[in-house]
Amino acid sequence: MHDNINFVLVKSIFFFCLFPQIKHMMAFIEQEANEKAEEIDAKAEEEFNIEKGRLVQTQRLKIMEYYEKKEKQIEQQKKIQMSNLMNQARLKVLKARDDMISDMLNEARQRLANIAKDPARYSSLMDGLLLQGFYQLLEPKVTIRCRKQDVQMVQASIQKSIPIYKAAVKSNLEVRIDQDNFLSPDLSGGIEIYNGNGKIKVSNTLESRLDLMAQQMMPEIRVALFGANPNRKFLD
Repeated sequence: MHDNINFVLVKSIFFFCLFPQIKHMMAFIEQEANEKAEEIDAKAEEEFNIEKGRLVQTQRLKIMEYYEKKEKQIEQQKKIQMSNLMNQARLKVLKARDDMISDMLNEARQRLANIAKDPARYSSLMDGLLLQGFYQLLEPKVTIRCRKQDVQMVQASIQKSIPIYKAAVKSNLEVRIDQDNFLSPDLSGGIEIYNGNGKIKVSNTLESRLDLMAQQMMPEIRVALFGANPNRKFLD
């Protein structure tokens, strides 16, 4: 029993002597553990921030690409809409110009009736229409159709025109007025001339002459009304 007491006493003295060192070692180990934990936390936070930055940058690039694509699409749609609006406006301008020319020609047709109301002017015009028809056909026999009210004037014009034609072409000409088929009274005046078998016709009514003149002079009419086309490079 005396030995047990000594052992306990020795053990107590030994533990008492080593206790500060153990405590110091435990503190050191705890400090090391804390530092290691802080290092791990710092490294983890750094890696987290790096990964977060990478993800943010990646998403930012995706968002920028998305909006750039959308911006290009919107710009393309804007160009298409602008082109459509310009084409629509151009078509409206062209239609307005055509309507103006059509109104002008209709007004000119209405004024044609005034020519026949002036006997001296109409008679001189009839001479020219007859001679032109004779020269175009160059046939020995022709038939003339006119309005019923113009028969006497046409007969007088034929008598004046035949000698002029014969002297010019050195050929005889037989002219007949069709008394069975008159031109429509709705026409403003003029004549139609047919060759002997009626297969060739020269239309020299006032309306047909106006239409022919309008076709031939349409470029000049457009320039006079609307000015020269700045986009036109070549002139006929």
